[in-house]
Amino acid sequence: RTFIEKSHTRDELPWPRSRSAGRLRRSPSPHRPQKPMSQTEVAVLSRYILLAALLTTTTLATIAQAYSDDGSMATLRSVRQIMPQTPRHWVGDGFHVHPVFANKAFTEEMSPFLMFDYAPPTIFPPNSGPPKGVGQHPHRGFETVTIAFDGEVEHKDSNGGHDIIKKGDVQWMTAARGIVHQEFHSKGFSERGGTFEMCQLWVNLPKKFKMTKPSYQAILDGAIPVADLTETKDGQCSDEKVGNVRVIAGSFGETKGPATTRSPVELWDVTIDRKATVDLPFPPDYNCIVFVRRGVIDVLGNDGKSREVEPQGVALMKTDGGDRVRIIAKQKNTSLLVMGGRPLNEPIAARRPFVMNTMEEIYQANRDYHMGKF
Repeated sequence: RTFIEKSHTRDELPWPRSRSAGRLRRSPSPHRPQKPMSQTEVAVLSRYILLAALLTTTTLATIAQAYSDDGSMATLRSVRQIMPQTPRHWVGDGFHVHPVFANKAFTEEMSPFLMFDYAPPTIFPPNSGPPKGVGQHPHRGFETVTIAFDGEVEHKDSNGGHDIIKKGDVQWMTAARGIVHQEFHSKGFSERGGTFEMCQLWVNLPKKFKMTKPSYQAILDGAIPVADLTETKDGQCSDEKVGNVRVIAGSFGETKGPATTRSPVELWDVTIDRKATVDLPFPPDYNCIVFVRRGVIDVLGNDGKSREVEPQGVALMKTDGGDRVRIIAKQKNTSLLVMGGRPLNEPIAARRPFVMNTMEEIYQANRDYHMGKF
């Protein structure tokens, strides 16, 4: 039965019935004067207006929902804040970077991540002099993660680590109780010159791991698994591939990243080949950060609102119970870094290059470094 039939008998219908066609007719006969609306007609019209309003509200909520792989209703995460591109500065003479987290760096909002420097594509001419970069400097209490998108970086540290990371490679250095290292353009890249694009992330260590032995992970491009990324249509994941996800840490679906982490961490290198909508499942209790390396995107939240993020901008997501992030790529060949993890919920005491839990621990780190204990 229709909405009208449920609410009224045939004799109460607000429009006259056509005897010839047996159908409802909205327009009264032109030979009769139009009567004022009765109370019944006013009531029906009011119900239709209310129904239309409810349908509009429901539609906005529905487009922000999808189904999880197990068939249960999934909810999108909404955007807490859009952080625009920041001005660049030089780190040493080899890394011209955007400090992506700006004033959010070293705050619980980004935990377990601490800091993020991104060096966009920059052309360096051939260099016959000393390689460009950053000389020896100490760290304690956290990890540095360097991703090479183009160019080469040579790393040496006091724990015996020595490596060159090239395009697609990742180095994951755990400073823990203390390490001294240096980072330069590799000799080969310096002599050839070319395009250089890198990023470095700092990941905080839980208190129980801050004074453990330092370590180093060289994660080569070929060791990083790649998962297919499919398009979302009408709130459902389709079988149409529109990109891929390089899983560096954590997991995307059934694909698990190779990095060993000291707390739950997700780090994905996402490529969307064309204009498309995609859903990225993400643990609802983790902080989630979406960085636009290349392209322009909209992020659609559970509130039905979409927020635009431009190149080198960040969408900082709410922890509102949503278990996926919906991305609308507005340009082809869009590239994102999606990262996050379970917040450590521990005090953060930071004085570069040390990150501990109390200022007394920072002072002790400085004393230990100058006494040669690293």
